[in-house]
Amino acid sequence: MENVILVIHLILALALIAIVLLQRSEGGGLGIGGGGGGVMSARGAATAMGKITWFLAISFIVTSMALTILSARNAANSSVIGDGTEQSVTEELPGNLTLPAGTDFGSDTPAAPNVEDLMPPAASDEPLTPPRAD
Repeated sequence: MENVILVIHLILALALIAIVLLQRSEGGGLGIGGGGGGVMSARGAATAMGKITWFLAISFIVTSMALTILSARNAANSSVIGDGTEQSVTEELPGNLTLPAGTDFGSDTPAAPNVEDLMPPAASDEPLTPPRAD
């Protein structure tokens, strides 16, 4: 259902862009374009292009609201991180990969990282400049 509304929404967006670009400019916008006498003339009945534009605009807004409602309903019981079910890792890692000490996938709180891995290298007698490329 959501895909059907999304396709209709995209078609309406393209049609709305096309119909707005096809309409005759009435002038006044940034001082460019427009026909003569359009600014002060009395406006008659709405043209067919104007009616089509209103129909497409209202339909676009309705499909936008429908897509928002559908996505909110679908996202109400889901999480960005997972699907809400806790899974335990029982498979062995491929190759020579090993998990760091203290890794526990079953607990809710993550294990504290090894502090030695986070520390910068110890100061030594070596110079801080890179080696020369002779």
